[in-house]
Amino acid sequence: MERYKVLVSDPIAESGLQKLKEYFDVDYKPGISKEELLNIISDYSALVVRSETKVTKEVIDKAKNLKVIGRAGVGVDNIDVEEATKKGILVINAPEGNTIAACEHTIGLMLAISRKIPQAFFVLRQGKWERKSFIGNELYGKTLGLIGLGRIGSEVAKRAKSFKMRIIAYDPFISPEKAKELEVELYNDLHSLLREADYVSLHLPLTQETKNLIGKKELEIMKPTAYIINCARGGLVDEEALYEALKEKKIAGAALDVFKNEPINPDSPLLTLDNVVLTPHLGASTQEAQEKVALIVAEDMIRFFKGEMVTHAVNLPIQVSSEILPFVKLGEKLGKLLAQITSANPEEIEIQICGDLARKIETSLASAVIKGFLEPILGEEVNLINALAMAKDRRLRITEVRTEETDFYRTSLRLRLKTEKGIIELSGTVSRGQERLLKIQDYYLDLALAPYMLIAFHMDRPGIIGQVGTILGENKINIAAMQVGRKEIGKDAVMVLVIDSPVNEEILQSLKRVNNITEVYYVCL
Repeated sequence: MERYKVLVSDPIAESGLQKLKEYFDVDYKPGISKEELLNIISDYSALVVRSETKVTKEVIDKAKNLKVIGRAGVGVDNIDVEEATKKGILVINAPEGNTIAACEHTIGLMLAISRKIPQAFFVLRQGKWERKSFIGNELYGKTLGLIGLGRIGSEVAKRAKSFKMRIIAYDPFISPEKAKELEVELYNDLHSLLREADYVSLHLPLTQETKNLIGKKELEIMKPTAYIINCARGGLVDEEALYEALKEKKIAGAALDVFKNEPINPDSPLLTLDNVVLTPHLGASTQEAQEKVALIVAEDMIRFFKGEMVTHAVNLPIQVSSEILPFVKLGEKLGKLLAQITSANPEEIEIQICGDLARKIETSLASAVIKGFLEPILGEEVNLINALAMAKDRRLRITEVRTEETDFYRTSLRLRLKTEKGIIELSGTVSRGQERLLKIQDYYLDLALAPYMLIAFHMDRPGIIGQVGTILGENKINIAAMQVGRKEIGKDAVMVLVIDSPVNEEILQSLKRVNNITEVYYVCL
């Protein structure tokens, strides 16, 4: 294998660095300035970063020879993945490297807040011996409510069992079979979990749907003796509402490793409370985790330059041909749309490649569809390579069929999702380079897919469209396009609107209150 030049611009574990040096000519420049990076990046075929280096469009434009960017960690917020994809640069990360570290930190925070360990140590350092001031609580026999039952949540569940805790979980996209395997009781709604849990621990990505998932209303539902732990993402918990709940003793305490803004503001009122434990985003900060993520990235980078399949690709594989790419994008978008219009546990997705498309391409589109479907649920860790494995792990059955039948267009892609509550179907096509939505359930449409959409199921009654338009207009949300699908006058119908800007929860609730609207979904593609 040719010895390509690799730049490592952030500190990584020595084991990962030595692995890279076995195969590449490595320049190790942690703390490199933006100016120096821009000046030298064109000399390198690969770049390895953590969170400090910002791989912006400007950097990528200068990187004339760059073929792969490795992120020694999970999040890729510091990398312009879209621009890298456009330039044919593969982005890889290490989503599994910090699983145990984050899991153990969660358990550590549960114990710390329960037994008031940091507070007791602080008082002891002041020369005081105050045992009675620090009467704590045992984990034994308590109910742990996990919000999110993915990799880290599952590991927390396994360890909490050793404390003889009862484990309950809320995760709309985990199958009952997977929960049963983990000996976890799966709840269908978040509020039921919050009412019962003695400890609530969050393990999910930060998306528009999960932002401020735990707010004032949710905190008021919790037991006054309950604790909340967040080692996942800042922004999942409304920090202002949490402060008020803790100050007024509406809940017993909180342990946070992540914050809305990091570093946390020194003037944050959370720092004034004695019923909190706060740590500076240490979830992945173990020697073992840092070695794992460095080795994972190094090994994937070696595979890439050997021409082998990598295991943790974040963006679109560069092997996808120009002929297939439009349908890969269509599959991703239809999958993402499907995920955002269901709230029930998914059991099976059937993918139908229809008409001329069945003859035109031989490759499977399942990875693209499942990537799109799981992305809104799991965040940035899903890619074309690991999507099917993730679906299998979550007991989501995938079938793919080819058929000569199609809708109005000669080529189309149909998705059929089976859930515990019923069937959801939709189909789409690519026409003149544009992805189009052709059908939702039994309602026929023909509308270009767009970044922001609203889908409203309703009874076909006069005035509904006007009321929806008025609500959006009052909130300065412009409607770019709209179609209504119906089967009979005055019966069930669906309204699909393309809008120019995002819709917040308040606007969504206003739309749901319109008479004869049965359900409204905000879809972000």
